[in-house]
Amino acid sequence: MRKGANVMPRHPIDGVLLLNKPAGLTSNAALQKAKRLYNAAKAGHTGTLDPFASGLLPICLGQATKFSSYALHGDKAYRATLKLGVTTTTGDTEGIAVEIRPVEISLDAVKAMLPAFTGTLMQIPPMHSAIKHQGKALYEYARAGVEIERKPREITIYKLAAKGLDKDLLTLDVRCSGGTYIRTLAEDIGEALGCGAHLIGLERTDAGPYSVDHAHTFDELAIMTESERLSVLLPPDSLLASLPRLDIDAESALLLAQGKHIATPDNCPMGNLRAYMPRGFLGLVEAGTMLVPSRLMDTSELAGKSLPGSPTTD
Repeated sequence: MRKGANVMPRHPIDGVLLLNKPAGLTSNAALQKAKRLYNAAKAGHTGTLDPFASGLLPICLGQATKFSSYALHGDKAYRATLKLGVTTTTGDTEGIAVEIRPVEISLDAVKAMLPAFTGTLMQIPPMHSAIKHQGKALYEYARAGVEIERKPREITIYKLAAKGLDKDLLTLDVRCSGGTYIRTLAEDIGEALGCGAHLIGLERTDAGPYSVDHAHTFDELAIMTESERLSVLLPPDSLLASLPRLDIDAESALLLAQGKHIATPDNCPMGNLRAYMPRGFLGLVEAGTMLVPSRLMDTSELAGKSLPGSPTTD
């Protein structure tokens, strides 16, 4: 049989799947599984969750991948479980214990200390992370026993609340800026408490405009019909929900689709905008002295047209 003869064609699916990732699965493995489930031609996620972590993993399908960076860098929220009294080489359960200390702390003492970890902070990324150095992920160096100097990064902790303390297990709710490492936060809190700590559980509950309350597990998706699975996808423009909306007429949309810069409409907000034409979502545009196309939906059909009675100009 000719290779690939029975392979079904991939579907041009455009949307955002809110996946409730199970613990024990890498983000890339979850992405590939979702891509196969939808038989999608293109897919990408909006920010890695560690294998031991669970919770919300927005997956972009098709043209939604053009706007994934806005969810990648958006704010996040987590429910984190720390084991006090033990530090590990990785700051989580995947590492080896390096120090054990007694735990003599009350929940009130934890709550009194937490305000010191809210607001704008400088955080040094952990060695066991996917940040690249000279083309290699830091965790590759860490596994080889090589320590790479990392520059502190500015992060913001908007909310940090202690939800419970059961002997040596501390549960925290965290709302933070994108790029925050909860493992590092857990280690720093453990040191501030004088006993050390590492992360043993992590659930992402929010990412940008999305909540885990509206996410679906693989088990739930598996028993859906194809039409039901398609119905749970959110539109690509949901990724840009935090940006101001700009409505433009069909002629302006045509010029932008052709790569033209057009006059910025009166009373238009400056910066990145989500633009809509009469037929629906056009894409991301940037407003300044001129209105410039940035990342647009597939406009090949639109861009191939010309304005009746008027030539297009740059």
